[in-house]
Amino acid sequence: MLLPLVSLAFAADLTKDVAKDTLDIGVLKNSEVKVVQKMLYRKDGALEIGATLGVMPFDGYTVAPNLALSATKHFSDTLGAELRLGGGYGLENGVYTELAGPTYGVAVEAYRYLASAEADIQYTLAYAKMNLGGKKVVHYDVYALVGLGATLESSVLPSADITVSPTLPVGFGARLFTTKTTFIKFEVRDSILVEYRAQSQTWAPKQNVNVALGISLLLGSGK
Repeated sequence: MLLPLVSLAFAADLTKDVAKDTLDIGVLKNSEVKVVQKMLYRKDGALEIGATLGVMPFDGYTVAPNLALSATKHFSDTLGAELRLGGGYGLENGVYTELAGPTYGVAVEAYRYLASAEADIQYTLAYAKMNLGGKKVVHYDVYALVGLGATLESSVLPSADITVSPTLPVGFGARLFTTKTTFIKFEVRDSILVEYRAQSQTWAPKQNVNVALGISLLLGSGK
């Protein structure tokens, strides 16, 4: 009977000591609670110079490997304007080869990609961190883009007619930062064309969906 009484007395004294040492900081309102994530890699004010290697694999009759060079001025960490110049060559795929072969002998009025010039606005949707295997934290951001441009293509037919098409590029991408001035860039860009086709003398829509991977350098960030 004595032991429980001693235990209760000791617990009461301990509670008093803890209460005495407790610092009263008041009550926090919801509006005062904020989660702060440090943005280690900044783009505000920087000029981004980049190069990407890509491929346009989804055209019905051609596959176009390509190279693009770009310059992007970042007005803030979320908003930037890009000028992009690309070049490549559309190769006939298996579908076109089969249709144009002796079995079918069909002359398909297809056009191959040659070059493009585009200007677009990029908006960063999110900045985040990712833990790789519990050993390394990788910083990256995800962005969307929309713009205007022009695309140069030629007919796959022997006439090799040249056409220049007004172009609306839309897409999304991700930047995986390796240092404060360099990052790896992945991008999916859908360039929507309104194309004039000389053989049929018609205008027709076309999509050049490009999947690209490259590297970029940030100049003049200073942050």
